[in-house]
Amino acid sequence: QVYLAESGGGLVQPGGSLRLSCEASGHIINVLAMGWYRQAPGKQRELVATIISDGTIQYGDSVKGRISISRDDVMSTVVVNIDRLRTEDTAVYFCNLKHGIPFPQDTWGQGTQVTVSS
Repeated sequence: QVYLAESGGGLVQPGGSLRLSCEASGHIINVLAMGWYRQAPGKQRELVATIISDGTIQYGDSVKGRISISRDDVMSTVVVNIDRLRTEDTAVYFCNLKHGIPFPQDTWGQGTQVTVSS
């Protein structure tokens, strides 16, 4: 079993900053990528940012230029910081871990609500 512990989120004012952290634990084999996605009401889940095992970073178009992502050396913890938050950043944010051999699989966190409002 693989577990993802998410922290951060909550109510943030427009223009503010947000920090989300995710720690993976359990029987993890062959981490391929780790990062964050989000889903707003009535919309599909979309990429926020993810770090591939080779160090490549992929950013979602909606947060490019406002986001940073980092990981620890063993890739068990990933942290994202999003600046200049907008009301459209309101969503449930999910941690994601892609892992496993020979068949990669996705493990998702339970999600944390982020609300950007004054």
